[in-house]
Order: sequence, then C-alpha cells, then structure tokens
Amino acid sequence: MLHEKIEAELKSALKSGEKEKTGILRFLIAAIKNHQIEIKVKGEEYLKDEDVIAVIRRQVKQRKDSIAEYKKGGRPELAEKEKTEMEMLENYLPAQAGEEKIREVVKAKISELGITDKSGFGKLMGAAMAELKGQADGDAVKKVVEEELG
Repeated sequence: MLHEKIEAELKSALKSGEKEKTGILRFLIAAIKNHQIEIKVKGEEYLKDEDVIAVIRRQVKQRKDSIAEYKKGGRPELAEKEKTEMEMLENYLPAQAGEEKIREVVKAKISELGITDKSGFGKLMGAAMAELKGQADGDAVKKVVEEELG
C-alpha cells in the first residue's frame, strides 16, 4: 500500500539524515491522517491508495500554486524550494496519461455524448475527468477539451 510505503521511506530518510525529504514526508503523512479523519475511516490503519493519491495530488497542486505566487512576488528561492518538494511528491503519483491518450478519451466522449459546440464544455469535462480519474491533471484535460471544441 502507498501509505505504508511513504511511512517506510520516512523511516529510511530519518536514518540517513535527509532533512528535506524527512520534512516533506512528515507533512504528507500528516495530510493523509487529516484526510483519514475528514472522511471518518474508522478501524483501518491505512487509507486506500486512491485516497492517498488524492491527498498527494492536492499537495502537488498547492505547491504549483505557491510556485506561481512566489515567482510573481519576486521570490525565486522560495519557488525553487516548492518545486523541489513538488517533485518529491510527484514520485508517489502514478504515471500521468499523455496528451494523445487525453485527446483520444475526449474525442470518444464528444461522439458518445453528441456534443457539437462549446455549450457542452462542462458536460464533456465531467465525463472526461471521470474517465481519466487519477491519470490526468485537470488543466491538461481542460486544454485538450478547449482545443477539441474549437
């Protein structure tokens, strides 16, 4: 399980003295435990992998937002720190679908739902995101949907 793997890597990072990795893994485990409390999973020590992946994706998105803000605010050193943390977190995520795969799913959903113009954007986004759940970033899907709807 992914949760167990992250805890094992924290122990390893502690033993080897990797301060930065230890810090980010501790923060990630705390976020996972908070999510576990939020969704009230009782009697189970570990969350399912898809729940852990959702937490990691949220953490990655926060880092992306912080990077943009730090760059806008003229703080490249803080942006770089956030980028390093984001890259560490991304190591725990499954491989992302490429643009070709996203486009293939979007085209299939367009014909399946009979969408002909931009008014079906929301419906198409919802269907595509459901199909690509955990495999693609929302921004990447949005870009392809916009291109396909012209």
